[in-house]
Amino acid sequence: AVAESRERVQSALHASGLSMPPKKVTVNLAPADLPKEGSHFDLPIALGLMAALGAVPADALARYVVLGELSLDGTIADVTGALPAAIAANVQNRGLICPKGCGAEAAWADAEMDILAPASLIGLASHFRGTLSRPVAVARALPSNMPDMFDVKGQETAKRALEVAAGGGHNLLMCGPPGSGKSMLAQRLASILPPLSARELLDVSMIQSVAGELAGGGLTDRRPFRAPHHSASMA
Repeated sequence: AVAESRERVQSALHASGLSMPPKKVTVNLAPADLPKEGSHFDLPIALGLMAALGAVPADALARYVVLGELSLDGTIADVTGALPAAIAANVQNRGLICPKGCGAEAAWADAEMDILAPASLIGLASHFRGTLSRPVAVARALPSNMPDMFDVKGQETAKRALEVAAGGGHNLLMCGPPGSGKSMLAQRLASILPPLSARELLDVSMIQSVAGELAGGGLTDRRPFRAPHHSASMA
């Protein structure tokens, strides 16, 4: 993906009305000993070239962390990990430039942080004339059919155990034959747990961001439930 960024960047620049200089161009992805993977480098490479060509002011880019994938027509495609990137940039007192679809999740990093979320290279170049507004952090609405403890009929002893574990923050070990309701009960434990705190919300959402599970960039304060399949480890 990193090697192919050469073609994507070149095509995106041409589609945006910028021609590459008629000479060899070297892009240094330092430090050289750190392995690179993914398409996150497309937008930084393109912006570096645009700054060198004078299409965008180089001094204005110096205060931003940049990530994004380029399409061949110059639009900027979404990437994973925008939220942790925004938090890391905020720690360094820098702004963030990311794809438009990632702006909503990046905005959770800090309400005062400078975040640009353009849809295309042309839109980003236009921003430096003051046309882009800051993205807004959004909360994801939960579907109405989420598993709820209210759905469980009977199982009074097991439900009492879940309530004790939820109230005291205890671990819970469920033993029983297949079909007795262990997974069904575990799935509904989140419905009686308190919402995630602000710090927990960011911790959980950073993992979901890297995994590409933040649909639309919206965050939710419902505690996550993971159900690894029994074949995930040795029997």
